Amino acid sequence: MSKFNVLICGSGIAGSVFAFWLLRAYPDADITIVERDPTLRLTGASVDIRSSGVDIIKWMGVEEEIRKQTTNESGVQFVDENGKAVATLEATGRSDVQSFTSEYEIFRGALAKIFIKPVVDRVTTIFDESVDHFTQHDCGVDVTFTKSKETKTYDLLVGADGLRSKIRGRMLDTKPEEHIYGGGVHAAYFTIKKDLLQGGTLGKWYNAPGGRGIFLRPDPDPAGCTRANFINVSTDAEIEKRQRFDTALREGNQSYMDLMEKTFPDAGWLASEVLQGMRESDDFYCSLFAQIRSPKIQDGRVVLLGDSGYATPGFGTSLAIIGGYVLAGELLNHPGDINAAVKRYEEIMLPFARSSQGAEGAMQYMNPQTWWGIRIRNAILGAVTGLRLDRLATTVMSVVGGGDKKAPMGDYQWPEQ
Repeated sequence: MSKFNVLICGSGIAGSVFAFWLLRAYPDADITIVERDPTLRLTGASVDIRSSGVDIIKWMGVEEEIRKQTTNESGVQFVDENGKAVATLEATGRSDVQSFTSEYEIFRGALAKIFIKPVVDRVTTIFDESVDHFTQHDCGVDVTFTKSKETKTYDLLVGADGLRSKIRGRMLDTKPEEHIYGGGVHAAYFTIKKDLLQGGTLGKWYNAPGGRGIFLRPDPDPAGCTRANFINVSTDAEIEKRQRFDTALREGNQSYMDLMEKTFPDAGWLASEVLQGMRESDDFYCSLFAQIRSPKIQDGRVVLLGDSGYATPGFGTSLAIIGGYVLAGELLNHPGDINAAVKRYEEIMLPFARSSQGAEGAMQYMNPQTWWGIRIRNAILGAVTGLRLDRLATTVMSVVGGGDKKAPMGDYQWPEQ
């Protein structure tokens, strides 16, 4: 296949990585990226890179630049209502065996900018637009755009449009929400224009009863900032509470901030300062801390990539990087046979993503509902870190060759540049 006409829906990390590797496989590929926002979205909370994602950024030649722009977080410290440390999980200093804090902890916007830079001049980008619907046939997929109403034909449509993917909904003939599994976890993200960590490089995690959590992370901005999260966890029995948060989420940022002010005023620790910082922030956003469990991630000439197909909090960025690499690699290995390529992509990525999604109740355990539950969790974490069992596990894993599970990627013979 010498000429390849591809539409990528979404200009985030997954789409950019895929475009990079597709241009390695087919240098004259005609790639269009359609983005619903009016500009590239170069904001977002801290993300990290693990597993085979580490190998891929090295092969892309961007590891050094990513390291330069990391957040410098050295670990995460759990604190009580007085700010006293109860447990500290330090970064391992290794890329093969990582702790809660990755060796590649970086803000999403910075990472997105690094990934889009090598391809931005080699692709066509359409902003403030989206895909309304599409129809497949033997020779391609006809895509109709929402605003322009224009219809164009592509060899492949890649849905990299996130958690509430319209492409996924159309491909599966369902509502986009049908395959979202939130587990009762809602989160808000924003930058506080003040260094509440006082120059420290440890993230601080605090919990109050009712499944409430405050997570503060360092920001290397010399002006002095803090990246903040409000976390709210509801149990399956708390139907009304969960609905209240879902409603605020649908209504938008203002409604969600109002709800945070009703939820956290008596939480303790630095809650009042964080609430004030939330109101003064200019990058607030909120979302479900959710997984996507799609029954399939391809259908003929339509394929799902990244969060649209297999969102996984804590590992989603790595899966997006791996998915972009694997999809391009399978298209390289199956020239002229898109159906075989996307089926092989699905065979590799879907089982790997599902195995990475882990237990649904992990956030429930880490954000207890009662003071008693919080104290038990703190005691367990304190014992593990106090006896340095976490460091021992890291050492053992490195000696026996363990570590982050790698994706079963194919052997891709990339053309020389």
